[in-house]
Amino acid sequence: MPKHTLTTESGAPVADNQNSATAGPGGPLLLQDQHLLEKLARFNRERIPERVVHARGSGAYGHFEVTDDVSDLTRAAFLAAVGKRTEVFVRFSTVADNLGGADAVRDPRGFAVKFYTEEGNYDLVGNNTPVFFIKDPLKFPDFIHSQKRDPFTGVQEPDNVWDFWAHAPEATHQVTWLFGDRGIPASYRHMNGYGSHTYQWTNADGEAFFVKYHFKTNQGIRCLSAEQAAETVGRDANSHQRDLVQAIERGVHPSWTLYVQVMPAAEAPGYRFNPFDLTKVWPHADYPLRRVGRLVLDRNPDNVFAEVEQAAFSPNNFVPGIGPSPDKMLQGRLFAYADAHRYRLGVNHTQLPVNAPKATAAHNYGRDGLMAVNSQGRHAKNYEPNSYDGPVQTGEPLSAPLAVAGWTGTHAAPAHTKDDDFFQAGELYRLMSEEEKERLVANIAGSLSQVTRDDVIEKNLAHFHAADPDYGKRVEAAVRDLRED
Repeated sequence: MPKHTLTTESGAPVADNQNSATAGPGGPLLLQDQHLLEKLARFNRERIPERVVHARGSGAYGHFEVTDDVSDLTRAAFLAAVGKRTEVFVRFSTVADNLGGADAVRDPRGFAVKFYTEEGNYDLVGNNTPVFFIKDPLKFPDFIHSQKRDPFTGVQEPDNVWDFWAHAPEATHQVTWLFGDRGIPASYRHMNGYGSHTYQWTNADGEAFFVKYHFKTNQGIRCLSAEQAAETVGRDANSHQRDLVQAIERGVHPSWTLYVQVMPAAEAPGYRFNPFDLTKVWPHADYPLRRVGRLVLDRNPDNVFAEVEQAAFSPNNFVPGIGPSPDKMLQGRLFAYADAHRYRLGVNHTQLPVNAPKATAAHNYGRDGLMAVNSQGRHAKNYEPNSYDGPVQTGEPLSAPLAVAGWTGTHAAPAHTKDDDFFQAGELYRLMSEEEKERLVANIAGSLSQVTRDDVIEKNLAHFHAADPDYGKRVEAAVRDLRED
């Protein structure tokens, strides 16, 4: 098969790709060497701003298939019938480190799913843990600053990490998850995914339900100890990326079964703790899992930059039958995620192939901006209403309205009768086996003992004591032993 002719960006043939043009055989370079200037200029611009969080990631395409009837809960078309399949793109990621960071580290993992539905793209942006460290988005920049590289030392500092947690008792539950056995997944294939937030489903009759998503891995849970992770990182910093690509390439397609917990909307105000608190889980005894379908990944991206780095997930991309809840963290993310992509990728990032709808087409009055590729034709108007048969509103809300009451202002979340920052952390600790408790305590102590301020250590120890007396006693003893060595 004959090879294509090498060309410049404008399509002109390149005569020599080995030698720059010079003024004589040994002379200086010529400004007229368009091929050289274009090549260097493009190279200088190959990178875009990385994500502030979830920078290091992997992704794959696949499908979601409905296995169980949930039409009584939602009118979303892609969930309307058993056997219905929808194309998806999934991105996994670590949270705190930069784009070049290692995969096998102790860190939550992002678990983001883009459903290319016939009613538009639906983005479900979650993690591999069902809870998070904070409950108000106002503290998110502070939290992330404490977890990322220190402005002076340029490395993650235990003093910063634990100082923030010392002032955030609600983080105790997620800290217990993070330093437990599931804190370092062996691969992206061997971890669960969670929507984490509470979302709203609305059925065809307008009845509203609050739901939590659970993607249970069908490969089984596999995790690494701290020692195994250190060895893995030393051997292959890209272990999760390599594992995912190679598994799909050899036809071993990872899959997850999707379940939801369902709370009738009317039960939310009287539930014993705030059901919209991201630092808490709903006990399965109260709201058991209900199976929905199966997620399968079966195709690798052709280009990691174009399809993984430029993939944009926004929790505010809902479809009819699905909407937000009053979860304050979710409400903050509805703005922040989309805005981050407008900064990183430009206002027209939704026109990139990985982000554009596939089962339908976008029809709106958005025009122009950096890198606009869809003018929508010479006859399409860029204003509404108009007399030229432009797209019109449906008049049908995507989801049921949320009831509100009271005065505007900076309010803490409403307190329910059993709201507590420590109880569920203690329950998680008491569910662990003796060996799991020993590893949890060793992991926490190994990090907390590096803190230089006694008051920060004492505040964090108080949180573990409040969660469970045995938990606190063990962590305190382990930290003391390490600091005395």
